[in-house]
Amino acid sequence: MSSFPSPPSCAAFRRDDGQPLVVAEVGVNHEGDFDLAKRLIDEAKAGGADVVKFQTYKAGKLASKNSPSYWDLNSEPTTSQYVLFQKYDGFGATEYEALAAYCGQVGIGFASTPFDLESVELLAPLMPFFKIASADITNFPLLEACAKHGKPMLMSTGASTIAEVDEAARFVRRFLPPEQICLLHCVLRYPTPNEDAHLGAIPHLAKIFPEHPIGYSDHTRPDPAMLVLLRSWMLGAVVLEKHFTHDKTLPGNDHYHAMTHEDLARFRDGAALLQTIQGSPFKHVLPGEEIARKNARRSLVAARDLKAGEVLTMADLAVKRPAFGLPTKALDEVLGRPMAKDLDEDDFLTWDHLLG
Repeated sequence: MSSFPSPPSCAAFRRDDGQPLVVAEVGVNHEGDFDLAKRLIDEAKAGGADVVKFQTYKAGKLASKNSPSYWDLNSEPTTSQYVLFQKYDGFGATEYEALAAYCGQVGIGFASTPFDLESVELLAPLMPFFKIASADITNFPLLEACAKHGKPMLMSTGASTIAEVDEAARFVRRFLPPEQICLLHCVLRYPTPNEDAHLGAIPHLAKIFPEHPIGYSDHTRPDPAMLVLLRSWMLGAVVLEKHFTHDKTLPGNDHYHAMTHEDLARFRDGAALLQTIQGSPFKHVLPGEEIARKNARRSLVAARDLKAGEVLTMADLAVKRPAFGLPTKALDEVLGRPMAKDLDEDDFLTWDHLLG
């Protein structure tokens, strides 16, 4: 924790207070209930999110009817991607436009991940940036459709090799400057066990792609202190995305590893504490330490009553607080010198007390 990550130059990814931009990923945790979607917006705002993000797709355009699952079947027993996605793909232009407007009223950013070209065009006027899901980092028609709108992009890198990330980043840089392309470390596993969070990949991405902002999309179960998100920020993630719900006990693929507004508020509190304790990157004496420098350090004092003319030995001196007398480093210069005047026990020895 030597320093905080530098804020990205792209305004879409930057907060004025230096904290990370937090994207509350509602996805389809509204389960097709528009009023619940609005409630989740309210709760994300209350928790301290900067952006509420949904997912825009139609099951028939996203997955084959023969598509197998890739999530924990103990938590979400649906074995077909198509069947699961079909449950919650009912929102259309009317709902997304209304949700974007409601976000504007609440004072929080609106975004939604497009999973097809039609969704890109629907969402483009509504959002400050595009988000590319990990599974679409190799979907170059989708990358191009988003990038051509000239808006900043978040690109998740779950289950991707460095070569695949590099290829996608190079492609999108044909349309956008690198500071507008944020690469999110991500593990495409639902949920991600803590031992697989692999947060060390964050500085690795920053080293390989120094021109890009780096973020983190988290699929671990929220820990009580939100340490996973806090640690990811301290490792350099300037944008943090995590699934968001009102109830982590609900069945469904994206509830059990999501955060609530209480979790998010704890993260913001933790981030504020880290900012408070971080201080200057340089070692120096703080104003609040000055009294300790004077009163808690030691100096040379008389170990007994001393008379003028006595030659000082080690038995005549003690090293005690505070530092009002000669410093201890002067001991070799003091020993063997005669006293110029009397000195009472426990009084501080100064040069004025010595001859020669």
